[in-house]
Amino acid sequence: MPLSMAGTGETNYIRKILGKEEVRRYLENLGFVTGEPVTVISKLNGNMILSVKNSRIAIDNSMASRIMV
Repeated sequence: MPLSMAGTGETNYIRKILGKEEVRRYLENLGFVTGEPVTVISKLNGNMILSVKNSRIAIDNSMASRIMV
């Protein structure tokens, strides 16, 4: 399931990153690596605040839909 469908407060593990190589590399540099736990902190107007590797990161819904959990 894409991360964009995860509920607030849920912790999931990243299974796969979809998209072009440059998009996958960008997300990997932010800390979205296969096997890493990611928690949805909040959702607001199509944007998400996520906790990954002890950091809070904001991404939009289109980026979140490329992260499979």
